[in-house]
Amino acid sequence: MRLLVLGRTGQLATELRRRAPPGTDVVAVGREGADLMDPEGCARLVAGARADAVVLAAAWTAVDRAEAEEAAATVANGEAPAAVARAAAARGLPLVHLSTDYVFDGSGTRPWLPSDPTGPLNAYGRSKFRGEQGVRAAGGPHAILRTSWVFSAHGANFVRTMLRLGAERAELRVVADQVGGPTPAAALADACHLAAWALRDGAPSGTHHLAGAPHASWADLAGAVMAETGLPARVLPVATADWPTPAPRPLNSRLDGGSARAVLGLAPPDWREGLRDVVRELLA
Repeated sequence: MRLLVLGRTGQLATELRRRAPPGTDVVAVGREGADLMDPEGCARLVAGARADAVVLAAAWTAVDRAEAEEAAATVANGEAPAAVARAAAARGLPLVHLSTDYVFDGSGTRPWLPSDPTGPLNAYGRSKFRGEQGVRAAGGPHAILRTSWVFSAHGANFVRTMLRLGAERAELRVVADQVGGPTPAAALADACHLAAWALRDGAPSGTHHLAGAPHASWADLAGAVMAETGLPARVLPVATADWPTPAPRPLNSRLDGGSARAVLGLAPPDWREGLRDVVRELLA
């Protein structure tokens, strides 16, 4: 299978290239050929590419900046996925699209089901939900995978930030009342490859959740980073209310992965194993 990946240098796109299974040829296109601020240009790429399936791995991920630039974030996360999905649907190409826990309002403590009502708290979440709507409306074979808290040995992510700060400071103040599923980018890439193959083999289209297990807070993850690396920094739990950000964050980012397992055969990855692999790579 020839897999067209929109995105080249991000965490997911990097792992998609690194972890291509036997029989899969990954062609990753960066911003120079797939600029999300040019939705129709992205659509033309898909329309003319030699591909058997498409993964949309690129996105606007600057959550706080989206509050001041929601129109631009909506072009990148909303209009571009819709245009890509229409082009893929016109050719009958399966599309795997990545979305986020931020489409929910973060209330309660029960893990969110794919069928639960959405209610984004911030501009980023609204832009990503707009993209989901566009992918579904295109009518082609697709899998929308909502995920959360992605980390890896490359790119900007929480684990790498904690490693840097843990080596510089004696104490780290980290939010403890936001709970979700830290997700290794490597496991997410494997899931995208499997979903693309499943769609090509006739799996039904749908929206699913794929995030790490067990559930943890940001403070839990920071503590695990310190323990895994032996860094001496103490993690001091704080409340979201004590750590204001331009974009409000959901407190409950737990995602129920039952449908991903049942329909696509995707099990939630153990983020602790993924963290060990990332730390090992970073320290090598």
